[in-house]
Amino acid sequence: MDLLMVVLLLAMAAVVVVLAIGISNFGKSGKAAAMKSNKMMRLRILFQFIAVLLIVLYVWLRGQGAQ
Repeated sequence: MDLLMVVLLLAMAAVVVVLAIGISNFGKSGKAAAMKSNKMMRLRILFQFIAVLLIVLYVWLRGQGAQ
């Protein structure tokens, strides 16, 4: 169970890092910066999806142990 928590925390940290990179590109001008920012925001959505799945898995496994 501890390994799952570490993976979950790493997934949430990845979301924060990608979000920060994407936001930092919003202030830059140019087509390349806009494309990179768009790519980072799409990557953030993927990482958020993975993090939510891991959270649901963690809660489900924790509930299974209580019974």
